[in-house]
Amino acid sequence: MGLTQEQLNAGIDALAARDANFARALGHAGYPEPRIRERGYATLLRTIVGQQVSVAAATSIWNKLEARFGADCPVEAVAAADFDTLRACGLSGQKQGYAKSLAQLVLDGELTFDALPADDEEAIALLTRVKGIGRWSAEIYLLFAEGRPDIWPAGDLAVQEAVGRILQLGSRPGEKEARALAEAWRPHRGAAAIFSWHCYNMAVI
Repeated sequence: MGLTQEQLNAGIDALAARDANFARALGHAGYPEPRIRERGYATLLRTIVGQQVSVAAATSIWNKLEARFGADCPVEAVAAADFDTLRACGLSGQKQGYAKSLAQLVLDGELTFDALPADDEEAIALLTRVKGIGRWSAEIYLLFAEGRPDIWPAGDLAVQEAVGRILQLGSRPGEKEARALAEAWRPHRGAAAIFSWHCYNMAVI
């Protein structure tokens, strides 16, 4: 599970104690709500389903998949499903390839969600072996489903924009700069990311 409200608040408080910019932003924005997902295969499959489609479309596809295969779309059923069955549920050929890549890694025992590497970079490397799962998706999974406290999705444009505003940089930093700036925020970069998304949606920051 993701960072609890208590963990999130403690991380943001630590950042505010270190950096007056965070303290100012916290005064304006307040604490964000936790972002929590279930740990496991189904959450990553839903990530694949949701890529490049609206939330409504993703929900519709997922509901069709569950209606066809059962709750959380059991891995064996997805692995065995044929093209036409998955197509009827709304999955493109490309996403079918991604879903089957995920299912096969799980069935082969190469990807075990209850025993991902403790090292964040090793865990990201393993998750990105799934076709269609890039670094950002892996980071989001580790932050929201596992609650790893120091995950920093520096490639996220909303995070970059919010960091520029929080730190009063005058412009949005790129991924490399955002990654460098956040080194000072270890081991609370996960809380910094969730706070950044929170601030991104607020005009007052």
